[in-house]
Amino acid sequence: MEFIRPNIYFDFMKVRNYAFAASLLLIVISLVSLIFVRGLNYGIDFAGGTEIQLAVPASVKTEDLRNALKPLGIAEARIQSVSSSGGTSTGISTEYIIRIAKSSEAGKDLTSQIENTLRDAFGKDKVDIRRADMVGAAVSKDLKEKGFLSLLYAWIGILIYLWWRFEFSYSAGAIIALVHDVTITVGIFSLLGKEMDLTIIAAILTIIGYSVNDTVVVFDRIRENIKKKEGSQDIYTVVNESVSQTLSRTILTSLTVFIVVVALFFLGGSIIHNFAFALIIGVVVGTYSSIFIASPIMVLLNRDKK
Repeated sequence: MEFIRPNIYFDFMKVRNYAFAASLLLIVISLVSLIFVRGLNYGIDFAGGTEIQLAVPASVKTEDLRNALKPLGIAEARIQSVSSSGGTSTGISTEYIIRIAKSSEAGKDLTSQIENTLRDAFGKDKVDIRRADMVGAAVSKDLKEKGFLSLLYAWIGILIYLWWRFEFSYSAGAIIALVHDVTITVGIFSLLGKEMDLTIIAAILTIIGYSVNDTVVVFDRIRENIKKKEGSQDIYTVVNESVSQTLSRTILTSLTVFIVVVALFFLGGSIIHNFAFALIIGVVVGTYSSIFIASPIMVLLNRDKK
């Protein structure tokens, strides 16, 4: 199955400067949000504390929960509605996540106190604790360091592998494209205030693998076409031909992955909602970068070569 007719030719290199400008704008916006405006909204994995997911009757609103929790002295708790469903036999139909910046040492007692307080306020059979996660300060710091180091090690490993498989200009183009993808993805999470936790680190590592796989396919075709041609050749034409020849494969792969992650986003539940959202961004940005960022960067680094 092919979306693009064989031997069709698109002049991708002609619009490379516009693509660079658009990417640079997105990266600048992302960095400004990350450094100067909102920063990252770290989840319990990285910030530490206690996170409780519970279900209550649909009539119970966020302010009702906050008022019920006031006697416990946790007015700073963040309360977020995460899902709704049709009623059950107990009348439970709305789920909330309560996040408290408390140490894990007090987490178990705090969970019991919250459960008892809410049952007294709304009824014994009306409150159901779905899960309770507790992470201490030392553990969260260690998880944060290891999570971000995993991204760094992934970049270094990919750089070494591509340098060994291709030339340095190819590996540099791929790494710049990966940095581009990760920066924009994390920047969007910062702008929207979405949580950054270990699940999102896993999503970003998945994006890195997906993006570099697509880039390697394009680079392989570029190298093959260079070897096939004899005499002097225009590198811009070779790159355009190579990307055009792999475009059908790129669209098919990206479209199938995109359909899956969109289904996860809408049907997968609150637990993997942010994970699926990160993958949606990654698939779109990764496909774009493999065409408009990685190959043009490689050409720029080889512009003095014949």
